[in-house]
Amino acid sequence: MPISIGKKLANIHSYPKQIEPLIWTGPREPKRLALALSAQAGSGAFPIARRVAENLQSRAPAPTPAWRVFDRNLVAKVLEDHHLPMRLAKFLPEDAHSAVDEMMDEIFGLHPPSWMLVQQSIETIHKLVEEGNVVIVGWAVNAIARDLPNVLHVRLVGSIERRIARIQARDQVSRKAARGWIERADRGRARYSKHYFQSPVSDVLLYDLTINTDHLSDAQAAAIISDALMMRQTSLGSTAPILAAAKAASKPQHEVLSTV
Repeated sequence: MPISIGKKLANIHSYPKQIEPLIWTGPREPKRLALALSAQAGSGAFPIARRVAENLQSRAPAPTPAWRVFDRNLVAKVLEDHHLPMRLAKFLPEDAHSAVDEMMDEIFGLHPPSWMLVQQSIETIHKLVEEGNVVIVGWAVNAIARDLPNVLHVRLVGSIERRIARIQARDQVSRKAARGWIERADRGRARYSKHYFQSPVSDVLLYDLTINTDHLSDAQAAAIISDALMMRQTSLGSTAPILAAAKAASKPQHEVLSTV
């Protein structure tokens, strides 16, 4: 006998309204660093993340696992880790749908409950952070990993005009289209963090460092973040240092996993 829409609504309203952040349960603290990067749309998150990975890899002693960068491509990693079909990819990004769209999709059984997909993304993020040598952009990672000692939390911001100009140059679109994309992306990211983690992305206490990219090049912003990560390593007092000055210049060996 089919379940009524009323019962499905009741089931949806019974889902968790807040998903708990990661709590470190390993036998010891992780020995490799991770960067949790939050950003206003158009403030240069991915190119800066890529440069951070290059900087850190060039300074790392050998052998050191390659630094990886995840942003929207984290979707593929979540699906792989949890053996989920690729058709679910469009439901996973943090800014994919409005709350109304999610509710209607769940009522009609178009995909698993959103909170379940979010929980699986958290598990993947936990695994990546535990492994270390990773930069994760977005996905409310600053709320998820806020209590983990090996994670540096950074927020990138910028004026709306500079961000519009960056998107216009990147995507070759009109000013109106660039502004529309920025506003949609910012709304989606804010909603995702607030809805699932009760954590506004604007909460300055989530971040160790906030950088205005208006007056800094990507290389300059990345250098600031890289230096902050090295200082974080010093504060951890690990007996197995993650970063060390390179003895000789070498070509960076970093793994960038993004199509954006």
